[in-house]
Amino acid sequence: QHNQASGDWRLGAQAVTQETRLEAWIRLAHCEGLTPRLLHPLLKAFGSPESVVDASTASLGSFIPAPVVRALREVSPTSVAATMAWATAAGNRLLAWDDPDYPRAFLELTDPPIVLFCKGNASLLNAPSLAMVGSRNASPAGLRTAEEFAESFTASGLNVVSGLALGIDAAAHRGALLGGDNSVASTIAIVGTGIDRVYPPRNRDLAHQIAQRGAIISEFALETPPLKNNFPRRNRLISGISEGVLVVEAAIGSGSLITARCAAEQGKEVFAIPGSIHSPFSKGCHRLIKDGAKLVESAQDVREELKYPEPVRVRSTTRSAAASTADAEERKLLDALGYDPVSPDEVCASTGWPIDRVLRSLLQLELSGSVIQSAGGKVQRVS
Repeated sequence: QHNQASGDWRLGAQAVTQETRLEAWIRLAHCEGLTPRLLHPLLKAFGSPESVVDASTASLGSFIPAPVVRALREVSPTSVAATMAWATAAGNRLLAWDDPDYPRAFLELTDPPIVLFCKGNASLLNAPSLAMVGSRNASPAGLRTAEEFAESFTASGLNVVSGLALGIDAAAHRGALLGGDNSVASTIAIVGTGIDRVYPPRNRDLAHQIAQRGAIISEFALETPPLKNNFPRRNRLISGISEGVLVVEAAIGSGSLITARCAAEQGKEVFAIPGSIHSPFSKGCHRLIKDGAKLVESAQDVREELKYPEPVRVRSTTRSAAASTADAEERKLLDALGYDPVSPDEVCASTGWPIDRVLRSLLQLELSGSVIQSAGGKVQRVS
């Protein structure tokens, strides 16, 4: 892939203040129509972002179309001032191509963001990372799997990257924060809105935790709403910053498959967790596996492929084995259940129990998260 952002132009050739350079990058980023492909030769020709901003109309016109030159002259001073104020507030960073914390992996993209808005620990952005994505309407089993895998990855020293969406994304971020308690790794949320917004609002507390202990980044200007077209652009960054992408659950047509496709196009590893053939949440993962994604049954499968060690620490308790804390009756019923949907009458036949006893025990298992309701009144074991 052609590296648009690197080159032999010399940032820092002139003695300028940090504020002047930051303002220049902001103006360039706010210029409508100024793509990375157009900006690269400008920087190469003029030597620095502030020199590009200060160049004459005629000089700029030799490199970029006249409408883009006009757009650069018409960048809103109010927007620039608001972005400058945000970037200089505590806990915030604006990362441009010449910043040492700008993700080097993004510089290999054909369209690297000109600037990145970052809240939190920017040093994570060049550390080894794995993306975890999946369905917003995930099953209880999928949520537990995402959380447990993410905890294991950060305990191994791998950052977990996701998109701060509901479902699998949020579970991956939560698990990563748990695994990162005694580790250098944490979690990175890449969002499809302005970084001053939290979308969905339900994840506001989680976003605060990530900003405190991980990092949130966005390529979109402040106040950008959650527009539909933003999320495929966000997805290319989720895969771009990561060594691979793990899809936990995904229906056919899921946005998670876009992230997986971006990863494959970028030459990254794609992993997928299989599930029941009856579950719509498994069909996207099964499609990926048919197309060549690596089938994953444990976090160790991913670590071995990426050559990362066993986790330094994982919690001694396990949330997925609800049978270990259930009473003997529930354990017996759980053992009798398979992973495919069955009716309560079928459970009665396999256990010899009366229907009221079966229903009572199934309710307890459902409350503990070990069983879920399936279509047609059937039940299915998930742990």
